[in-house]
Amino acid sequence: MTKRPTERLGVTTLEDISTLILQSHDLGETLNNIVSLVAKRMRTEVCSIYLLEDDHQTLCLRASKGLSRKAIGKVSMRIGEGLTGMAAEGRRPVAIQEPQSHPRYRYFKETGEERFHSFLGIPLFDRKNPLGVIAIQTKETRQFSSEEISALSTIAFQVSSIVINARLLDSIRTQEEEKNRFARELEETRRSMAEPVPAAEVGTETALRGTVAYPGVVSGPAHVMGERLGFADILGQEGVEVEEERQRLEGALEKTRIQTLYLEKRVAERLSEDDAAIFHSHLMILEDRSFIDKLHREVDEGHSAPYALEKVLSEYIEAFSRMEDAYLRERAVDMEDIGRRILGNLVGQENHVLQLKQPGILLAREILPSDMAALDHEQILGIVTEAGEQNSHAVIMAKSLGIPAIVGVKGAMKAVKPDARVILDANSGCLYVNPAPHVIEEYSRLEQDCSRELNRLGEYRDLPAQTQDGTRIVLRANVGLVSDIDIALRNGAEGVGLYRTEFPYMARGNFPDRHDQYLLYRKVVEGFEGHPVTIRTLDIGGDKALPYFGHPREDNPFMGWRSVRISLDNRDIFATQIEAILMAGVHGPVKLLFPMISGLEEVRACRALVAEAEETLRKEGIPFAKEIPLGVMIEVPAAVQMAPQLAREVDFFALGTNDLIQYMLAADRNNPLVSKYYNPLHPAILQVLRDVSAVAFSQGKGLCLCGEMASDPLTLVVLVGMGIREFSMPAPFIPRTKAFLSDLSLDLAREAAREVMTMTDSIQVRDYLLKVLKELEQGSRPQ
Repeated sequence: MTKRPTERLGVTTLEDISTLILQSHDLGETLNNIVSLVAKRMRTEVCSIYLLEDDHQTLCLRASKGLSRKAIGKVSMRIGEGLTGMAAEGRRPVAIQEPQSHPRYRYFKETGEERFHSFLGIPLFDRKNPLGVIAIQTKETRQFSSEEISALSTIAFQVSSIVINARLLDSIRTQEEEKNRFARELEETRRSMAEPVPAAEVGTETALRGTVAYPGVVSGPAHVMGERLGFADILGQEGVEVEEERQRLEGALEKTRIQTLYLEKRVAERLSEDDAAIFHSHLMILEDRSFIDKLHREVDEGHSAPYALEKVLSEYIEAFSRMEDAYLRERAVDMEDIGRRILGNLVGQENHVLQLKQPGILLAREILPSDMAALDHEQILGIVTEAGEQNSHAVIMAKSLGIPAIVGVKGAMKAVKPDARVILDANSGCLYVNPAPHVIEEYSRLEQDCSRELNRLGEYRDLPAQTQDGTRIVLRANVGLVSDIDIALRNGAEGVGLYRTEFPYMARGNFPDRHDQYLLYRKVVEGFEGHPVTIRTLDIGGDKALPYFGHPREDNPFMGWRSVRISLDNRDIFATQIEAILMAGVHGPVKLLFPMISGLEEVRACRALVAEAEETLRKEGIPFAKEIPLGVMIEVPAAVQMAPQLAREVDFFALGTNDLIQYMLAADRNNPLVSKYYNPLHPAILQVLRDVSAVAFSQGKGLCLCGEMASDPLTLVVLVGMGIREFSMPAPFIPRTKAFLSDLSLDLAREAAREVMTMTDSIQVRDYLLKVLKELEQGSRPQ
């Protein structure tokens, strides 16, 4: 049976609350959004919110849909005065027909409400304390049913949370502005007194190594993030009052939810809603009935709330930490982040954020998502962590901001004192602490050279990519997040050669629906203003997993159930994504790319799903892109062998060289035992690339090479010489690739390709190409 509008509204979700707050900038805008939403869904002419003033006795009209705007902020009444005041005083709903006839009715000329002939008021509460009243009115005489009263009561409960949250946001914002003002005044005072800045220690140079998360070279003072409040700091408690502990726990959970909403809003404003999605996942955990029930059970057994939190969180963290999948293993960090914020609220100690007064390098044992949300990104030149996870949400956010970072730096917290002079070489994965003068001098020269090189490369951003003799080359960007759009455009990308759609899936708590995906893809397509965007369908499995999608344990996941195989076995999920991509295609040129194809059966199954998706959209009357170009990734040996047959089924090939090399040479580049066998210059790899390219050219099919080979000058020479004219790469590599191509003649590239194809030894290939590059550099840039 179809639910009535009031019933649907009565089950307002946490997502509705967070969406309202994310769409608002202050309390007033939040309240206006609320009354508009409720009036629309309850189908009433008026919805108004009255809130208690600081005296806790006066109700003031703060927002209204339907009453005169002149009345907002001016109409007020005491608790018990008028029908609204009666609802607040009686702490129960007041539903009345022909309210003007009621003895408690009070008329306010400013509102113009004499036109309305029914009234329903529901009190709002902050726990047991009155907060205000939400009221609806209609022009027609209407007897509100018990279902409608119940629905609005449910809404009132949610509205109370929104009002509390929005007020807290305003309070936090005011406190933050006050702190910033105080910091500025303090800095001005220090300067006026010519107070010297504490000097870093000298003569104690240390070099620490880690794993590169995002490249770059930066230097400056160290901002050391101290250890947060931990469970070890909390002493055990005896003689616990159960009801008191339950209330204490509920209060901490509620405050943590509010803080999480604030963090979500802050990241959405600074980066994007995709980057903020992790905090929506945190909210889901904080609202999870199972999680809350486990905490209550521990308290009911006579344990303190901190003890209960420690025990329950430890179980979750241990379970996540044991998982083999890297993504799921990193969710233990999310549980720790949530736990520390709850604990801080339990014991009345806020998790104070490091105040950054000048640009510097941030060092921490680990950086939680809430840290990245609260820190001043403008003051972070680089990031160093002792924790070693490269795919943590904090690192993903750092990449979105373009901040050089290295992880897994053992002993960093002991070796580095606050304000020590450090140099972060995130190209080689090295951190220099209190560097010697000759190291400082060398890196100062390197930074100057980098600055000059960036300025030089900036000249190429808006120029077309072409060889020295004018052969046109197309350089597109690999993207995975909405925040990558600006980075790609700043670097002169001509559209997207590879949009990895799994990244937004990984940042969520469940599968996005068709509309959400459509909006996301549309944003990317419109962001590139007419340049083509190649969207690869979901590529999970192997090293990429979704926390909400069950995946079987496999002895060899890279050879197992992954990528298009998962999609074809979950056709409803696959069809939803294809429909969303087709819908986004009306906003600009889109290509649809299927990953890890190994045979004709898979291609034909994918094509059939595209046809079904088109029919579904046609029946629903939804506009979509017709005859969208379809392509396959060539990344497994079977696809190489079947290339002539596959070409007859599709419009283009995408050469996924990273996986192709691994599969061809049976060498996992992330496995240190065999990484030396991962070799892009292996003669077999070069021959495969030449053969697949020849197939595409002979059948008139498009061809784009996506992978690290595209951004390496050593291999780019050969690829251009083979005839490949379209490449997709990380956006920051585009300007330098344009600069390199401008010095490369097509004749030289063709000669290099012919020569290496005669060689049977990869060492010989490398030595030859290094010689070519050296001669090219000397010939084009005389010293």
